[in-house]
Amino acid sequence: MDKLAKLNKALEKIMPILTPSSVAIGVMAGSHLQPFAFLSPWIFAFITFAGSLGSGFGEFARVLARPLPLLVNLLILHAFMPLVAWGAALLFYPDDIHVVTGLILAAVIPTGISSFLWTSIYMGNVALTLSIILIDTMLSPFVVPFGMALFLGAKVEMDAAAMMQGMFFMIVLPSLFGMALNQYSRGNVKKTLAPKLAPFSKIGMGVVVAINSSIVAPYLTNMDRKIVGLAVLVLFLAIIGYVFGWFVSRLFGWKRDVIVALTFNSGMRNISAGAVMAISYFPAPVALPVVLGMLFQQILASTFGKFLSIVEKEPTKQGQIVPSEKVG
Repeated sequence: MDKLAKLNKALEKIMPILTPSSVAIGVMAGSHLQPFAFLSPWIFAFITFAGSLGSGFGEFARVLARPLPLLVNLLILHAFMPLVAWGAALLFYPDDIHVVTGLILAAVIPTGISSFLWTSIYMGNVALTLSIILIDTMLSPFVVPFGMALFLGAKVEMDAAAMMQGMFFMIVLPSLFGMALNQYSRGNVKKTLAPKLAPFSKIGMGVVVAINSSIVAPYLTNMDRKIVGLAVLVLFLAIIGYVFGWFVSRLFGWKRDVIVALTFNSGMRNISAGAVMAISYFPAPVALPVVLGMLFQQILASTFGKFLSIVEKEPTKQGQIVPSEKVG
């Protein structure tokens, strides 16, 4: 157990470079990893299950008693950011339906499970973060197909029913199973099983990223002006998510722990799930904007964590996470 804890700590330290390195491995491996694409949904289901073991229905109920921050975060994730991505896509790539589809998909997918890790590191409101992840995860089989249909209409062929079914088995079912174990064990599973699975979850994330990157390797090996420009746009959109989450939290006058939670949950996306969906339900070029997002996600999380530690005052008791009293 001690070795697993050390491995997990080591993986946490290299999180900012884990996904970019996995993208590089996938691109270099190319066709050698492509036959393993069928494993991605299964590995991701395991990642979702491991991440949900720390969630309890009681914490979720407490956040729902004052739901304004949660609702605001969902609006940022699934109204504001998709509109921004849609506008940017039509402005810069009006004739490339694959890029437009990929940018919108990257904007409508749920918040990232790893936002829990970053919220914990920077002493944010963990209960709020877990609730946002849970609600967004449960809504994703409906929100993602609806969002894609709303912004793209008949411009792209999409099997919405298959996508909803895939997201249910890949995200919703493992989350419910993990939470049920947490509830049944009265939280003990968070101390016993969750730490053992944590390092394998992070390794699994790297494997999923590498496999899905191998699918779009032909598009990434030839780094032309279009790819570079698209990477810059993806980076810019991701930064907007973080900044807007922080700005809106400050606007509402919420406490530091809520500001930290909303900043990470507004900027991060379940980008591994997005890549799996892009590969499974759309032509390969659609995955390109999503895979490019993998290059920046963890690096941006680390950068905005440092930003928060400078701009927002640290809690009085270091290492203690106290749920905010003013959450709506």
